[in-house]
Amino acid sequence: MSETAEVSIRVHDGIGHLTLNRPEALNALTHSMVLLLTEALTAWRDSSEVSLVVLDGAGDRGLCAGGDVRVLYDNAVSGDTAASLAFLRDEYRLNAMIAEYPKPFVAIMDGVTMGGGIGLAGHASIRVVTERSKLAMPETRIGFCPDVGGTWLLARAPGELGTYLALSSATMSGSDALVLGFADYFVPSRLLPHLLLAFAERADPGSPSEIVLLFDETPEPSELSLRRDWVDACFSADTVSEIIARLDDYAATHSSEEARAAADALVSLSPTAVTVTLAALREARGLPGLRAALELEHRVCAWLLDQPDLREGIRAQIIDKDRSPRWNPARLDLLSPDLAARALQHPVTDPLW
Repeated sequence: MSETAEVSIRVHDGIGHLTLNRPEALNALTHSMVLLLTEALTAWRDSSEVSLVVLDGAGDRGLCAGGDVRVLYDNAVSGDTAASLAFLRDEYRLNAMIAEYPKPFVAIMDGVTMGGGIGLAGHASIRVVTERSKLAMPETRIGFCPDVGGTWLLARAPGELGTYLALSSATMSGSDALVLGFADYFVPSRLLPHLLLAFAERADPGSPSEIVLLFDETPEPSELSLRRDWVDACFSADTVSEIIARLDDYAATHSSEEARAAADALVSLSPTAVTVTLAALREARGLPGLRAALELEHRVCAWLLDQPDLREGIRAQIIDKDRSPRWNPARLDLLSPDLAARALQHPVTDPLW
């Protein structure tokens, strides 16, 4: 058993248990946490003492709020892009390791699971949500793009729901996550201790998936799925400007507060971030697998690290918390026509694999 300030790593009853342990920061991921998780999973891959891995978060607020963006801000202010790139590189490699892990990997997304938390849990072989789950890829709020394999998951959500979530940074419930392909099972939070005990006891029917089914319940209907008609109609447009125009029209003709809120959200976000995000999602739809999507995100995010909107977005949301970012460029019509292409084709010197 190994306890660190940031990750609890222990083995018992054949279970390798990983607990993100920064509850005061909603278990936001640091570079050292990524390396600790990678080291543990590497050691357990061929260990006869571990037959199942469980990931959860300390505290009662959630699994993980995402990457520690304060560090990205500090690096941006000091000009240390290399440190941010190293963190993202190791994080993406960990995401791929989880997706390809040879042993059952159970991720428990009770409470908040966003950004980097999705990168850890969204690619697990057994993904559990609860009635308390709140999932999101909210990167556009800070002038960034969904990464950690988020483009791969979002691009495969039904219809244009993934585009809607990515561009507007909207939040999913546990029910939504099941419909959109971000989760596999719904287990009420009160039953989670019993689920963990069942894993330890290995009672029949035996396999981890079959054990989870013993606790799986039918959640309330997905509210996001009820928005499919107008989301598909509006977010299928080729550009962000056209998406906003369609939302404006739908909101006016159908008196839709939800469509109006979506349009207002897109107008308030970084023009650079939403434009690059839309292009990355459309590109991800044609990719062969998660690794290719992570390579795409690696290029895009390396480019975004050098743009002013990331630092400004983190300042407005996290540092000063004035919620009044000054984007540069400030409007969609001021963007260079080749902006998205430059981001998607950005060269990286240190490949992921």
